[in-house]
Amino acid sequence: MTRATKHRELRWLIGLTRPYRGWMLAGVLLATLVILANVALLALSGWFIAAMALAGLGGGAINYFTPAAAIRGLAIARTAGRYLERLVTHEATFRLLAGLRQWFFEHLEPLVPARLQDRSGGDLLSRIRADIDSLEGAYLRLFGPVVTAVLTTFLMGLFLLFWSPGIAAVDLAGLLLAGIVVPMIVLRTGLDAGRALVEARATLRQRTAETLRGLAELNLFGNPQHRLDRLRRDNAELIEPQRRQNRLDAGGNALNGLIAQFTWLGMLVLAIDLVRNAHITGPELVMLALFGMASFEAVAMLPPAWRAWGETRQAARRILDLVDAEPAVPDPDVQEPPPTRFDLDFDRITLRYPGRAEPALDAVSLVVPQGGIVALRGASGSGKTSLLNALLRFWPLTDGDIRIGGRSIRTLSGDGVRGLCAVVSQHTHLFNTTIATNLRLARPEATEAELRAVLAAVGLDDAIAAWPQGLDTEVGEAATRLSGGQARRIAIARALLKDAPVVLLDEPTEGLDAASERVVVEALRRLIAGRTALMISHRPQLLSLANQIVHLDQGRIVHP
Repeated sequence: MTRATKHRELRWLIGLTRPYRGWMLAGVLLATLVILANVALLALSGWFIAAMALAGLGGGAINYFTPAAAIRGLAIARTAGRYLERLVTHEATFRLLAGLRQWFFEHLEPLVPARLQDRSGGDLLSRIRADIDSLEGAYLRLFGPVVTAVLTTFLMGLFLLFWSPGIAAVDLAGLLLAGIVVPMIVLRTGLDAGRALVEARATLRQRTAETLRGLAELNLFGNPQHRLDRLRRDNAELIEPQRRQNRLDAGGNALNGLIAQFTWLGMLVLAIDLVRNAHITGPELVMLALFGMASFEAVAMLPPAWRAWGETRQAARRILDLVDAEPAVPDPDVQEPPPTRFDLDFDRITLRYPGRAEPALDAVSLVVPQGGIVALRGASGSGKTSLLNALLRFWPLTDGDIRIGGRSIRTLSGDGVRGLCAVVSQHTHLFNTTIATNLRLARPEATEAELRAVLAAVGLDDAIAAWPQGLDTEVGEAATRLSGGQARRIAIARALLKDAPVVLLDEPTEGLDAASERVVVEALRRLIAGRTALMISHRPQLLSLANQIVHLDQGRIVHP
């Protein structure tokens, strides 16, 4: 393993923080302020109490107001600083996680579907949710505490150096032991536990998602008790690394507490000698002793921070292992400008899926003129959807070429080709958000008037306007608040909003009742008017829209 490969997760995490370093630096400075205020508050309070006691015994005078005001000021600074520090650090973390999710989806898109077909939905969900959420520790529990510890240790060392180099050296030695040696022990001991925790959590999430998705089938045909027993075993495998990490945290805290006590005793012995030689006063001895005791707050978070590195690193590795995969259809190094006309030319294309002996498409040739509407018919597995997948650059061609407006899709990027196409299929996916947000996936800058116009084109404007929240109506999980026909028409409205010159329809009326089908077909008629269209269907109403019907059988055109 090369050095670059070994540290790729750390370099990647540091690179991701670049847009948010202002927030992160502010969080570190506020955390430093809080620790210094806390240490100074304890030390000054000890000095003040001891000085007041000695003044009372000796009958001397003391300036009461200045230290009392300083103590109040430090208490206020500590409280306000802690609030602001939590506010800023969590804002930085949320911004980092939001940016990370956007980055992840941008890198995941080119891998769909070819590179992800062998991965289960539960595994992908675990990487999107659990692994990315684990990375919040990269700042809150790792980068922030480490930088804060270095900065506060340096400033506290300067303060102690003013009073005594020996006391400063003892405190620094204790802080180095607690801040470096103990965390390194915890780090090396906790790497395996962190990796096991991430893997166990991913397995449990994946198995749970698969169980919930297939619960009906399990109850009908399977053995649900066996599945539940498997989930219990997965949960037990998750608990064990959690226990190991908890033991590491407890051990690290105990060891740090022991180091802090010995350091404090060492500083106290040196301070007593300084008092004996009249280099410092009694109240100053109390101040330095309490200062040394409180100074270990600077490194208190380092053992759990480095213990969490195993979990953070494994989560980062799982994400990178996924997104570092090469797309099945890479973009060309030099891309040509988009075409100016939109006829489709499938020139003897052959497409073969990995692991299958027979090609899904075998030397298929088909021309769809600009503005033409061609329907594809054939049994399941005849190659209809494969033809659309090849056009959308989801799968690489084994042979042949596809041209849009005379321009080979090999010379265009995947995003460029897909940007020319609007797709409506039987598996309409609407996100669990508002109707307006689902529509704006096609064109984020669309105005409300434009949204209402496309809804009117598919006959949904009056129905949605009658709902209390109108365009802000939540569609629910899997669009459960809409009927099947309404969901399809929203998908068609989204395609209209995109205003792409090429329309691809993949069984868009499948599963609808007769009344809903008639409404959806009329909406599709408006969508494909004046556009180049390629549709897959066996429904007579939809086929009536086509200028030409092509039959596919075993990857070949049998009736052009």
